[in-house]
Amino acid sequence: MPQTKTEIQAILAAAGIRPLKRFGQHFLIDGNLMGKLVAAAGLEPNDVVLEVGPGTASLTEELVGHCGHVVAVEIDRTLHRVCRDRVRPADKLTVIHTDVLANKTSVAAEVRETLTARQREHGGRILLVANLPYQVATPLVLDLLVGEPTFTRLCFTVQAEVADRLLSPPGGRDYGPISILAQAASTIERIARVPPTAFWPRPKVDSAMLRVDPLPPAVRPAVCQPAEASAIARLGLRQPDEDGAGFRHGLLAGLVHACFNHRRKTLKWSLRHLLDETALAAIEADGEWDLSLRPECLDVSQWLALAEFLVRPAS
Repeated sequence: MPQTKTEIQAILAAAGIRPLKRFGQHFLIDGNLMGKLVAAAGLEPNDVVLEVGPGTASLTEELVGHCGHVVAVEIDRTLHRVCRDRVRPADKLTVIHTDVLANKTSVAAEVRETLTARQREHGGRILLVANLPYQVATPLVLDLLVGEPTFTRLCFTVQAEVADRLLSPPGGRDYGPISILAQAASTIERIARVPPTAFWPRPKVDSAMLRVDPLPPAVRPAVCQPAEASAIARLGLRQPDEDGAGFRHGLLAGLVHACFNHRRKTLKWSLRHLLDETALAAIEADGEWDLSLRPECLDVSQWLALAEFLVRPAS
């Protein structure tokens, strides 16, 4: 059974700690919603699950009963011990004390290596099932969509604002790089709306529960795949930032980040600062894109087509 608010408070008191705002510690106490999260994942007995921010292990205890192994990543040293000591059978759980994100942008190598090793042992899929700390949600989800190892499904709670961005159609204020990159590489469904009362302590914002199914690597657009800096340089593209981070998740990522950095400008204005003259002239000559529009006016298929045009061999 999921832990109640009173039970969580008692566990924290026994450990001599309180929820820490800097770690985004809001514990899910609504048992019905937790059950819905687990059910949405569709877990199988040989699956390996990544849980980020297990806290007092309420969700963790549910997960170990539905899958082969749980890899729980907890940044709080005391809660790392609490989670490790509470869950039985212990051989179905690996608890890693670290920040799930290295350099705040990509999943830590230790986490990736552990997931890969556990998948080899169990032979099943890898999924994310988590009540995500708000600070890591966006970069974590985007990295899991295209990184290694390959995830089959992501089921998680997240700020309603982030969910709106992930699901947004073109034209609205929520539509941007997150929307385009996620929708180009996956299918996304809102499972439930989650009120602040579902958590303790209560957050000041509403949340949402999402199921994200990444496209298999074999059918994922090539421009969504992680790109080497040298490959980007051969296209004659100027980096949208000093370290090339905009292209970390592929050509599409670099393209949309560069254009949405100046979302009030036209596409032509942004592309002129990203592309060399030959590439820009080729896009204008092709005529498929109205470069007088702002970035939010192009839908996902148009962004994909534009990125693919840039890597198409010259005829």
